[in-house]
Amino acid sequence: MDLFGPISIASLGGKNYGFVIVDDFTRFTWVKFLAHKNESFEEFMVFSTWIQRKVDCEISIIHSNHGGEFQNDRFESFCQELGIEYNFSAPRTPQQNGIAERKNITLVEAARAMLAEYTLPRYFWAEAVNIACYALNRVNIRSKLYKTLYELLNGRTPNLSHLHVFGCKCFILNNGKHPVGKFDPKSNEGVFLGYSSVGKAYRIFNKRALVVEKSTHVVFDESDKPSESKIEDDEIEVIQGVETMTFEESVEPQEDLYSSSHPKELILGDPLEGVRTRHGLRNEINHSAFISMIEPTNINQDLGDEFWIIAMQEELNQFTKNDVWELVKRPKEQRVVGTKWVFKNKVNDSRIIIRNKVRLVAKGYN
Repeated sequence: MDLFGPISIASLGGKNYGFVIVDDFTRFTWVKFLAHKNESFEEFMVFSTWIQRKVDCEISIIHSNHGGEFQNDRFESFCQELGIEYNFSAPRTPQQNGIAERKNITLVEAARAMLAEYTLPRYFWAEAVNIACYALNRVNIRSKLYKTLYELLNGRTPNLSHLHVFGCKCFILNNGKHPVGKFDPKSNEGVFLGYSSVGKAYRIFNKRALVVEKSTHVVFDESDKPSESKIEDDEIEVIQGVETMTFEESVEPQEDLYSSSHPKELILGDPLEGVRTRHGLRNEINHSAFISMIEPTNINQDLGDEFWIIAMQEELNQFTKNDVWELVKRPKEQRVVGTKWVFKNKVNDSRIIIRNKVRLVAKGYN
């Protein structure tokens, strides 16, 4: 077993670490998410009780590195009480814990690729790691045994008919959760995040309610595939006569090339800016689906936009993570400094909005 983290951005559940446990024989993997390192022991106690009852076997050996979250008195006394042998890898020799280390890399790289595929916010990292582990357990083939990890652990082949693309658009049926008017839509748009661990249901991020829901009444739209790197010929329209810009000089477009078939007054935009193809705009369009184009001036405008509410929650999560304040009783005869939300749209070099940034600051007085 091994631990990865801390992750700079907390997950939706406020977790910053991933606790990876790998079965040495089947290579079946479990991932538990922790807010702090010191939660490793409690999580392992719950897991050990559950897995021993599930497979009707006892844990005989545990292998990990010398991290303080594993090498402590609580782990030692627990293993001695249950007769579990506890082995550690040599200091500064991660190769001796290579199974768990390589599994960490595989899960993190898979999660990074899935988040980038649909340009999803990074606080979905725990959901991406979880679904990567879920899929790998069912599709990887154990060498020499020629069976999937799931089949080796459970004794039956896995059912793959319910698998869907992580991050794809989906629609959740509003089956009585909220009152629906005569002409109101019967479903809410969401983002597919994975599968429930306690039942047969999908985990969906509801973009209207801004919560993660579990439901079986879901329709998936996987038609919006990410664009391939190859650019089709019909997507490129060449404007001839536009020369490249250099640091020393700029070449003006030659007017005679436009005068015959393309009069200058009919050209839309500035020819010196070059060509913007549909392929080049895809990433901007995909990213803009998760940000707001309008910069509010006060909190009342912000509360009507779901993307600014998410940005505000990210700011509050950072306060919780960094422990920036302590709640105390108001001192007598003391003036309390108020707070204010500051909203700002972050743009790139092309002046395209790439992020909604919110800060909670103290009000200043002259």
